[in-house]
Amino acid sequence: MQRDVAINDIWDGRFYGKNDMAKTGCNGCEGCSDCCRNTGDSIILDPLDMYCLTIWTHKSFEDMIEKEIEIRMTDGMILPNIMEYDEAHPEKPEGCPFLDENGRCSIYAFRPGFCRLFPLGRYYVDEAVGNTQEEISHDAGAEKASCNTEAEKKTCAAEAEKMSGDAETEKMSGDAAEGKLSGEPSENAQFCGKITHGRKRGFYYFLQKGECTKADAERYEVKVSDWIGVEDMDPYEKFICTWHFFLKDTAAQLARFPEKAREQIARSVLQIFYVQPYDRFQDFYPQFEARLASTEKQLAKIGFRYDADW
Repeated sequence: MQRDVAINDIWDGRFYGKNDMAKTGCNGCEGCSDCCRNTGDSIILDPLDMYCLTIWTHKSFEDMIEKEIEIRMTDGMILPNIMEYDEAHPEKPEGCPFLDENGRCSIYAFRPGFCRLFPLGRYYVDEAVGNTQEEISHDAGAEKASCNTEAEKKTCAAEAEKMSGDAETEKMSGDAAEGKLSGEPSENAQFCGKITHGRKRGFYYFLQKGECTKADAERYEVKVSDWIGVEDMDPYEKFICTWHFFLKDTAAQLARFPEKAREQIARSVLQIFYVQPYDRFQDFYPQFEARLASTEKQLAKIGFRYDADW
């Protein structure tokens, strides 16, 4: 989820890599669950989050929808997020449905990536090689035009219908966030990403200030990779980059399609990467990459372009 804020308002003035030390640690979390409450629809789930949730809760996407998770339009795509409001028990205070009776996280070992990251954030870079000042957005207008004539629109809509599969029609609400952060990475911060096809794409970590309610708690340094707590950071960071820019590129190119086709394509992405179950006995990353390659191939047939080679 992109935030429309000035980076100087939310960061500590540095960018970090996975091997850097950041003052994320404190003992103030004990007896506190403030960061798990009143988060609205901001805890967006990625496909790895869904893979972990379905394995460890023994529930499917359909089991969790409108109970623990909901889907909303986010940054131009239809994505699931943690559902804080309990429609069955409106008297309950809002909070993560995975909090136990003591206000502790019942899924801590396989918690979503957003939860692992907090109070860190990611600053994404998408810029021309050799120009570290100017961020360039995906320019759909520079690509081959498609779906402009009525015949082309019908063809695109038909192809999108084929891709949509059996995705259920769920309630959508919420607004897509727009905007970007701007700032300069320090020379020592390790960049996660790569330069390909004339563009530098990836991210740095940064430490958000003022987000934790325990403002007076004494902070100590923790290695970024240890704080996030993923067993193998290299494939994880590659996945984070790949998924972020796939969503960004797809959302940008959807603007060229009629509204019905846009929704069908967005729902097909939801179906392919979230609703269709993953094999719990197989590693997640190869399964994700196979689905991604197949999806990009199908979308290429109706005019989409994906230039990044991760």
